[in-house]
Amino acid sequence: MGVPLLDLRLQYQQLKDELDSAITEVMTNAAFIGGPKVKELEDAIATYCDTKYAVACGNGTDALFLIMAALGIGKGDEVITTPLTFFATVEAIVHVGATPVFVDIEPGTYNLDVSKLEAAITDQTKAIMPVHLFGQCVDVDPLLEIADRHNLVVVEDACQAIGATYKGKRAGSLARAAAFSFFPSKNLGCAGDGGVITTDDGELAAHARKLAQHGTSKKYYHDAFGTNSRLDALQAAILLVKLPYLDVWNAQRRDAAAVYDQLLADIEWLELPVAREYGEAVYHLYIVKADTTETADRVLGALREAGIDTALYYPLALHEQDALLALPGFAKPSLPVAESCDARTFALPAFPGITREQIEQVVAVVKGALL
Repeated sequence: MGVPLLDLRLQYQQLKDELDSAITEVMTNAAFIGGPKVKELEDAIATYCDTKYAVACGNGTDALFLIMAALGIGKGDEVITTPLTFFATVEAIVHVGATPVFVDIEPGTYNLDVSKLEAAITDQTKAIMPVHLFGQCVDVDPLLEIADRHNLVVVEDACQAIGATYKGKRAGSLARAAAFSFFPSKNLGCAGDGGVITTDDGELAAHARKLAQHGTSKKYYHDAFGTNSRLDALQAAILLVKLPYLDVWNAQRRDAAAVYDQLLADIEWLELPVAREYGEAVYHLYIVKADTTETADRVLGALREAGIDTALYYPLALHEQDALLALPGFAKPSLPVAESCDARTFALPAFPGITREQIEQVVAVVKGALL
């Protein structure tokens, strides 16, 4: 019997009565855009992340874009980020008119390598956008020290890391502002698209909220050009049902990762993810790295043949993507660690509720793939 990468049907069955009731309440009240459910969710997320403000929006990509726009980052500015992440990170930078600058990653965590950060700073650098990739926080303290020394703003791309911690603090509370995604596959996912911004900066929160509503703070009066990025009340209601279960689900992901760590430890051609001691990861994905692309191809093929869901994360680093190479003035940097991940890093199922029997089934296929 197969194993999914994420079992959303299982999650729905476990919460069916609560979810159906919450959806029915919204449908009955017919308050579909904004309203009390969205405000309740914003308050709950701010409390969970220990920030003063949370601003709901249409998706995680918009959350990143709105933060950049609210900060006034634009043409002529440079934003330093990681080359190994989902494309949305760099889209937000480009869409405000800024230039992305890439710094190589750490082996094992796949996060931005803070030790290489300062060398990338120029007179045009305005911000640093680290990504807490696969659910583990970047080493934030040295990053913030560098940013403070150079008068740079730091924005967390926490879209894969809700619930992750760094030295006891939640992702989303570690820098000037943070973006989260509620895409269905995320650790806290809705039934469509959704996102939120967290910050302690009241001015930034108000500006981002205005930009998300066509540049208006008062209906039909506009003092800025914004966009349409509002969270549906249905999605807010679903997220409010799920949020109380998030920490339990994240703990189950960590438990699954620990089993994989134990059972896969003796495979010489497979690099396992590294968990830093400075915080708790939430394993949005459990990522392993094969020694070659050929090995990865064989393992992926064996998993799929056995009905086990998997995927490359990511087949190509951002600085190698055609869209980036076509940017005026963009010079492709040499980032060997990120490039070594191309088509070699892939996910194994580690969702909340996965059983040890399912994990052992996955491990057996991985170990047998090269025999």
